[in-house]
Amino acid sequence: MNAQAIEQIEIKIAFLERANAELSDVVFRQHRDIEALREQIGTLVSRLQNDESELTPRTPEEERPPHY
Repeated sequence: MNAQAIEQIEIKIAFLERANAELSDVVFRQHRDIEALREQIGTLVSRLQNDESELTPRTPEEERPPHY
């Protein structure tokens, strides 16, 4: 192999290492965002379950007509 071929290979390796590092950073940020979203969903689910358990059916006298 001549020096030019080795230099091209080194350039490609450097490019791939940089791309790999950037992709790793993206995956880390996505993982962090997914975990935050999971926590928010869990909070919302528990709030909905609490709200549903507190709901009692309304009588027809308590219901507002749809035109109000």
